[in-house]
Amino acid sequence: MTDQVTSGAAPDEQNPQFSLQRIYVRDLSFEAPKSPEIFRQEWNPSVALDLNTRQKALEGDFHEVVLTLSVTVKTGEEVAFIAEVQQAGIFLIKGLDPASMSHTLGAFCPNILFPYARETLDSLVVRGSFPALMLSPVNFDALYAQELARMQAAGTAPAQA
Repeated sequence: MTDQVTSGAAPDEQNPQFSLQRIYVRDLSFEAPKSPEIFRQEWNPSVALDLNTRQKALEGDFHEVVLTLSVTVKTGEEVAFIAEVQQAGIFLIKGLDPASMSHTLGAFCPNILFPYARETLDSLVVRGSFPALMLSPVNFDALYAQELARMQAAGTAPAQA
């Protein structure tokens, strides 16, 4: 007869778990307010990118994370197009301390979603008959750290990370 030593906690409670359940487009929009005239102008684009993330707790240990990329492209003073994608994912996350959970939802999950959002945005722009828009990679860890530091300076975030 062999005795098994257990810690008293179920394995699921001891080990952190992370699992991607689904990736999907939550919202998508494209507007070319000056078409078709804009196609006859010299193409000298300036690109403005607005990036945002949000998360929502779902039932159990499931979380929805939404990454929003909004791009406004001008040529000269004229708006060539405005495109926006909300790329979302459902993630199963359990067994993390609050600081790790915050980092996972604020940086790790958006990092997973970004390539999908970038490809969707690029495809949308090309379908609008504009040159491909290949956005550079984004360092979500750095953005998360900046936001956490900003919140701590304002006294709205805990002093851990």
